[in-house]
Amino acid sequence: MTLRDYGHEPRFGTFLTPSASQPEQTVRLAQVSEQSGLDLVTFQDHPYQPAFLDTWTLLSFVAARTQRILLAPNVTNLPLRPPAVLARAAASLDLLSDGRVELGLGAGAFWQAIEAMGSPRLTPAQSVQALQEAIRIIRELWDTSQRGGVRVDGERYRVIGAKRGPAPAHRIPIVLGAYKPRMLRLVGTDADGWLPTLGYLPGKEALAESNDIIDEAAATAGREPSEISRWLNVGIDDIDPSSLAELALEYGISTFVLGTDDPHTIARFGQEVAPAVRELVAAERTPPAASATAAHTETTDTARTELGISPTPDDGTRLSPRLPWDESTRPTAPPAPQGYEYTPRGRAVSRHLVDVHDHLRSELRQLRDPMAQVKQGTLGIGAARSQLNRMTLRQNNWTLGTYCEAYCRVVTQHHTLEDEGIFAHLRSVDSGLAPVLDRLEEEHRVIHDVLEGVDRALVRLAANPDDHTELERAVDLLTDTLLSHFAYEERELLEPLARYGMYEGQL
Repeated sequence: MTLRDYGHEPRFGTFLTPSASQPEQTVRLAQVSEQSGLDLVTFQDHPYQPAFLDTWTLLSFVAARTQRILLAPNVTNLPLRPPAVLARAAASLDLLSDGRVELGLGAGAFWQAIEAMGSPRLTPAQSVQALQEAIRIIRELWDTSQRGGVRVDGERYRVIGAKRGPAPAHRIPIVLGAYKPRMLRLVGTDADGWLPTLGYLPGKEALAESNDIIDEAAATAGREPSEISRWLNVGIDDIDPSSLAELALEYGISTFVLGTDDPHTIARFGQEVAPAVRELVAAERTPPAASATAAHTETTDTARTELGISPTPDDGTRLSPRLPWDESTRPTAPPAPQGYEYTPRGRAVSRHLVDVHDHLRSELRQLRDPMAQVKQGTLGIGAARSQLNRMTLRQNNWTLGTYCEAYCRVVTQHHTLEDEGIFAHLRSVDSGLAPVLDRLEEEHRVIHDVLEGVDRALVRLAANPDDHTELERAVDLLTDTLLSHFAYEERELLEPLARYGMYEGQL
């Protein structure tokens, strides 16, 4: 049994009862989840239960009544959801919701009720085999980069020449509800995530033991265990921040889904528990070399606690031999005033910087993942291009090169906006921020040079498409510089932005 932290950023969501007797209340709880700052909302899927709304109809309705929050079944009852039809349903909702769908899948339970609805009972071995076949069918139907229809001649599911598409708006992660070794191995070989319920486990040690099985299967399949996210359904009695932080840091859990239908508990989970857990996890992951002086750290930690917003941490991992700057020479911002009362609008300004950076971080991961899989031989060129087609920053006929170029343009535009607008305002209202702003602007110029290096590598890749070495090195350096820079900028500017705003008169 091995304890481990996979380094994923914590996410928080709700597990709501899809009550048919109070349908509007169910939708309202999903809206409360979004308003409370939570990341996702999920619903159980029991089509044989007449007291429940149909989960996929409900997900679609909730998508139309929300704007930001992610949506997922927790988990889809596969025996009553034919995989080919499920693939189209998930892709359609992802397109309609602007890429907000994540797909939880289960092999089936409550077989007497499933049989009553017309689906045959399967043995445990048959249900796992059926789930593996379903994953293949779903992913192939989503992959419109390949020519020809989908053909899967499985023991449980047969698809003979089904037309591909539609492609979802983004690469929808498939997360499996699993407890037994055979299912856990399937998570490691075929899935993007694992979703158990804490109350169904004999103890936290079972999380570590299950992680061992998943990781061993992933390694055997040539995958990195950290590619697989770890979710956990938790109850009201399980949401002490220190306990959730322990689950993140020692058992690898990154997505915590709270089962409750109480709006006050949902609000507390989003506004109090989630920020506290993020703070604890970030503090534990922050390397000593990245910390400022003890006094400055204590002051900024106090300010962040009052803000309820934490910078996304840089865990110190580096892919390149060296950074183009010395992190130890970075200046720090003046201490925040004690007892300052931040307005909701000020908090929103500060949160916006993290949101922008998180979007760029996400896009950076999407830029790196297809290249790594192509190099490992686990993803074909066509499939990699298909993934790129579904990214937020997309256009018709994307290639790896055009995506890299577009991403670089977005980063440059973001830094130009900061230098010419936000930084000028902060200089005018607080001269003590000048050293930090000078350093950030200097780093922006360095990042511009790193982006130019990616452009040069792309030009050479076009001339020699079989050699990715230079492009990989350029993207590794881009990854290191951006993650280091984003973490430093958030650490020093979240509090001043909440106090002064991004421009004159904003607050």
